[in-house]
Amino acid sequence: MPELTFAVLDISAEPYAVTPVLTARLGISADGEEPVHAIALRCQVRIEPLRRGYTDDEALGLLDLFGPRERWDATQHNFLWQHCSTVVPGFSGTTQVDLALECTYDFEVTAAKYFHALRDGAIPLQFLFSGTVFTRGVNNFAVQQVPWDREDHYKLPVSTWRELMRLHYPNAGWLRLSHDTLAALSAFKSARGLLGYDDAIASLLTTHVAQEVR
Repeated sequence: MPELTFAVLDISAEPYAVTPVLTARLGISADGEEPVHAIALRCQVRIEPLRRGYTDDEALGLLDLFGPRERWDATQHNFLWQHCSTVVPGFSGTTQVDLALECTYDFEVTAAKYFHALRDGAIPLQFLFSGTVFTRGVNNFAVQQVPWDREDHYKLPVSTWRELMRLHYPNAGWLRLSHDTLAALSAFKSARGLLGYDDAIASLLTTHVAQEVR
C-alpha cells in the first residue's frame, strides 16, 4: 500500500459560488510506483487561536469567545471549524485536488465570530485528514484507511475571508433574531417611520449612547 502525505497549498475565495465558499487546494503524494485508484477523502478543519497574537481591538471582539485577555491561558483552545469531504480521482505519484470550505457570516457561529474579530494577519488552521484509499490488490482492488496522523497547518490571510464576505454581503452582515425581537423591532420601525431595520437599530443605539453620556 502506498504511503500518503497531504499538504494545503493555497486557499482562495470562490467567486462564482451561490453561497460563501473558500477553496483549499490540496497537494497529495503517494510513494512508490503503485497507482491510487481513488480516495474518499474526509477532512476536519480546526482553528488554532494560540498560534497568533491579538491587538486590543481584536481582544475586545473575542471577549464573548475567550473572556478577558488575562483568562486566555485557560480559555483559548483549538476548536472545530467544519467537516468537509471530496473524492480524489486516480493518480500515480502526486496530484492536486480542490476542497470546498463552506463559510457563513452568522455571528452565532463560533468560527464566524472569531473571524470577524480579526483585523489583520492570518487565521491559523489545522487540517486533519482521514478517509478511504482504493488501490490495486490481489482481487482487482484493495482498500485501506488514511492514517490517523495525516495533517497539515495553514495560515489563511484574514483579508481572504473578508474579501469573501464583501463579495457575498457587500457593506452588510447577517444577524439572526427571535420572532418576538423581530416583531418588536418591526413595530418600533413602523411607529417612527424609519425606512429599514438598519435605521431602527441605529436609532436604538443612538438613544442608548445618549442616555449613557448623561
